[in-house]
Amino acid sequence: MSHAAEKPFVPLQLAVLTVSDTRNLDSDTSGALLVEQLTGAGHELADRAIVIDDIYQIRARVSAWIASGDVQAVIITGGTGFSGRDSTPEAILPLLDKTIDGFGELFRHISLAEIGTSMLQSRALAGLANRTAVFCLPGSTNACRTAWEGILAKQLDNRTRPCNLVPHLKALQPACDTRG
Repeated sequence: MSHAAEKPFVPLQLAVLTVSDTRNLDSDTSGALLVEQLTGAGHELADRAIVIDDIYQIRARVSAWIASGDVQAVIITGGTGFSGRDSTPEAILPLLDKTIDGFGELFRHISLAEIGTSMLQSRALAGLANRTAVFCLPGSTNACRTAWEGILAKQLDNRTRPCNLVPHLKALQPACDTRG
């Protein structure tokens, strides 16, 4: 029996970015699933956006979130494949201070049981930038579910033992005191 008191859950501020040339908020099932999962887990949606698969638009949106004091993690869905327009890894890698190599490895390992050797075509990756976690997932709704249930739900929960990513994330900016 453990003598350590159970830690209270610490909700994080998460942003969701969908990279797509064709989706909008009504047709973005992957982004919607991520929002549903993260809010269902007790986290808060800091922001949600959709940008076309363009390196500079992806970088601009994610850079703003990384620089913000209001976002602790960014989850990106889409643009991680091999088609000519898929450019999420190329957009994100230069922004990262450190990569979380195990994320892509674990995601592909879990995916092997679901999609077989097609998992080789996933360029899923993660890293830290300005103490903000950035996760790049495939655009499929099933892949987003796999990543959330198999990795993100646990690693974004401060109660996960023996360790999780929460201590590595920046603290949120305190709200401005407007009492004069």
